[in-house]
Amino acid sequence: MEEYDVAIIGAGPAGMTAAIYAARANLQVLLLDKLAPGGQIVNTAEIQNYTGMGTIEGAELAIKMFEHTQELGITFDYGTITDIQSEGKVKKLICEEGHSYRAKAVIIATGTKPRMLGVPNETKFAGTSISWCAICDGPHYKNKKVIVVGGGNSAVEESIFLAGLAEEVTIVTMLDLTADPSACDKLRAMKNVKIYEYHDIIEFFGTEKFEGLRAKSSKTGEEITVKADGAFEYIGLQPTADAFKSLGILNDFGYIETDAFMATKAAGIYGAGDIISKHLRQVVTACSDGAIAAQSAAKYIEKTF
Repeated sequence: MEEYDVAIIGAGPAGMTAAIYAARANLQVLLLDKLAPGGQIVNTAEIQNYTGMGTIEGAELAIKMFEHTQELGITFDYGTITDIQSEGKVKKLICEEGHSYRAKAVIIATGTKPRMLGVPNETKFAGTSISWCAICDGPHYKNKKVIVVGGGNSAVEESIFLAGLAEEVTIVTMLDLTADPSACDKLRAMKNVKIYEYHDIIEFFGTEKFEGLRAKSSKTGEEITVKADGAFEYIGLQPTADAFKSLGILNDFGYIETDAFMATKAAGIYGAGDIISKHLRQVVTACSDGAIAAQSAAKYIEKTF
């Protein structure tokens, strides 16, 4: 079993940045992910607030980041980590696929996954007519009607993207639009967009195929029926840290607790990116976390081994 200096779990912006900084510190680095590199940005139509890039497609930025890691000779492998065990000072990473790795330090950057509503018929249509990725599935709804559930940055940005494809986009959100004001203004100005604020989703409906949703106003109690060909949900995220519960490094909400140096309570284990407890989850802050975690891991290795 090959041993690395640093094993990084998760190849999103935080993980890839950590890998780059660790490699530049002359460490032998393993970068792991169960999916293609990029994390959440792969599913983002446009990113407009990553310094120096202007407006760039999320998938394109992910490719550029991954190419950077490969220019430095960083080892990438596919793997779903189910546990981290201690073998003295060294950590053993157990993979669902049957193989394992050893590393002197570990950086966890597994990010988050989309949250679901938990209403009737959601699972029935999930993956077919209900999606969490507009850039992936939006083209299927060209000149059709779609619903977007949510009012945050992701919901508004993806609604703008969908409005350029679909005949009609209807936004249904529990509160009001909470995204950046400029994005909200742009969305509201689009002629093929309808917005229902302060509505709770009752159910999705459809017999053989998806037909729409029913919702109820939290202010008036009035119920509405929105008919559409498909729906996209953007109601928040939940941490993907179940594999690390036994380490005692998660808070009550399932996020990893770190200090200012991205260190957890477990020696030699660090967190970075959306998976950690923090105030702002953006590409630029994820990259910052990754850089700090890599530097901290390098100092830990130098001191410990």
